[in-house]
Amino acid sequence: MRSRARAICLKHDIGRRAGTRDHAMITFRLVMIAAAVACATSAVAGDIAPGGTLRAAYLGTNPAQAMRDPATGEVRGAAYDLARELARRNNVPLEFKPIAGPPAVIEAVKNAEADIGFVAYEATRLGTVEFSQTYMLVRQSFLVLDGSPIRAIADVDRAGQKIAGTVNDSITLCMKRILKQATIAELANDPAELSKALTARTIDALGANRQRLTTLSTATPGTRLLPDDLFNVPQNIVVPKDRPAALAAVNALIDEVRVSGLLRSAIERSGAIGVAVAPAGVKAGCPG
Repeated sequence: MRSRARAICLKHDIGRRAGTRDHAMITFRLVMIAAAVACATSAVAGDIAPGGTLRAAYLGTNPAQAMRDPATGEVRGAAYDLARELARRNNVPLEFKPIAGPPAVIEAVKNAEADIGFVAYEATRLGTVEFSQTYMLVRQSFLVLDGSPIRAIADVDRAGQKIAGTVNDSITLCMKRILKQATIAELANDPAELSKALTARTIDALGANRQRLTTLSTATPGTRLLPDDLFNVPQNIVVPKDRPAALAAVNALIDEVRVSGLLRSAIERSGAIGVAVAPAGVKAGCPG
């Protein structure tokens, strides 16, 4: 009886030790997994924001990306929300800075003055940075005077008409390729001068995104927007060419916020006109 009791106790003791070893092994594995995840997060953060702060550049003149309240300094817009979410995921602070035009945004990223940049995909902008997948589509149309014979997009490309766009804007670059009869004028992105050019009839139409045109039309009585669009401009995020992990992280973020609804909510909160979530894999841009 005693030997059987000793055997039972010995078996229990072995089982207890085995359970302790198993528990220790499980704990060890969990610690190693947590360490691996932390290292991976740190590595990605090092690619996304090597200086410890995510420096994001955006077009300060494009309200479809983001708008800053001049009174409070508050920023709202899809670009801002995406940058903030990317910074949060990598546990780094965000510096969100406006830049004057698309070439300047690309130059800032290329020259390591910014870690990411928000800019429209355009074939002429390829080569010095890497473009993410498209996250947003921005409708492009024209503003004309009320009495203009231009009633729709089909009326724009006519001989004798002067059609304007701002320097280096996506629609301006596109018009240079696809308009065959109208004369194209490139103007500075100055709302007062653009309004003056329309009312003085030095141009027949102004091309831009619907948010900018709506704002300008409100400030320029006697003007109207065309009811249809020339095309949708794809909005993308650019990263330096030597950071494939950063590009992968940005693309993964876009996939996730598209599915979760965060991107749609950001667009709705921004109040931007003529802006929509880009479906996965969408092909958009200048038709020529």
